[in-house]
Amino acid sequence: MFDPTKKIGILGGGQLGKMLCLAAAPWDFKMCVLDAAPDFPAGPFCAEFTSGDFNNYDDVLAFGKDKDVLTIEIEHVNTEALHKLEQDGKTIHPTPSVLDIIKDKGLQKEFYQKHAIPTTDFRLFKDEIALVKAIEKNEITLPLVQKTRTAGYDGRGVAVLRTEADLQTKLLKGPCLAEALAPIQTELAVIAARNASDEVRVFPAVEMDVHPEANLVEFLLCPARVAPLAAAQAEALAERVIRAFDICGLLAVELFLTTTGELLVNEVAPRPHNSGHHTIDSADTSQFEQHLRAICNLPLGTTEQNVPAVMVNLLGEPGHKGPVQYDGVAECLAMSGVHVHLYGKALTSPFRKMGHVTVTAPTLEEAVATAKKVKETLKVVSST
Repeated sequence: MFDPTKKIGILGGGQLGKMLCLAAAPWDFKMCVLDAAPDFPAGPFCAEFTSGDFNNYDDVLAFGKDKDVLTIEIEHVNTEALHKLEQDGKTIHPTPSVLDIIKDKGLQKEFYQKHAIPTTDFRLFKDEIALVKAIEKNEITLPLVQKTRTAGYDGRGVAVLRTEADLQTKLLKGPCLAEALAPIQTELAVIAARNASDEVRVFPAVEMDVHPEANLVEFLLCPARVAPLAAAQAEALAERVIRAFDICGLLAVELFLTTTGELLVNEVAPRPHNSGHHTIDSADTSQFEQHLRAICNLPLGTTEQNVPAVMVNLLGEPGHKGPVQYDGVAECLAMSGVHVHLYGKALTSPFRKMGHVTVTAPTLEEAVATAKKVKETLKVVSST
């Protein structure tokens, strides 16, 4: 039932929380946010801000007690408190049991294995020492991808190990998994949504161009430049994955399309995601509105793409750390089809996500050309 008097709580007050609050405003939803400080991006845009730690049991428990629906903008939250709130009858999307699986990349990979969802071959290790020993015994061979089991996001917690020298400089510490280095033709992502009435809608597959140094998406293209059959198969696989997890809300499914035409699930995020930001400017329903529809069990919106779009992530420039300054914004606003979204973070640092720009155009080729101009023109630097 549509009810704007309900209080919707978000664990996390970063840019995703901000954009959820902006999407909720036309419907007058009461958005409440828990994070460290009210000057975080979501702070000025929510009805109620609570200063606290979303990893702290007591803070999460106290925050959730008077909320009608709880959701997240980051997976790494205190699920013990969420389990208690769920036992007390609170509606939580995604459920804490799903979060427990997804925030541990080892459990996530085992979930795919159990449900026959295609993914790269992998092995789990108690720490990096065990991984090195397995390499020395030829039980596992280089090159490979090492991932920390927990706390990895925005390019952190992932290391591509190609040579023995990399074991000295790139090896990540702690419990981890090692997976085969897939022969990737294209990296894709699909945003799926599901509500409690079991309605599922899937946004068109997008193509991701990843920054080689930061391991973050630099350009995102929609529609993806792949065969229509491959795009349809990716979208069908995303629907299969969200149903397997039994998630209400959004699920961003990152995929590898291999050189042999195989689709492999890389990893997922049960929340709004960087790969869906373009929907704000290029689709009837943004991913943020869709997430609100899903967690409130409202009819899901259309996921059709109205116009080709390319998203450019605005990352802090290397060598710049401190109070943020945006150079070249006015020049970009003079370009046709350019939509600038700044997240409101006061401080920049190298490769930190500070905003994004969506470029819309009649053709994908035109959008790509303008996006490249934006990339060359708009720079995120420090003012000191």
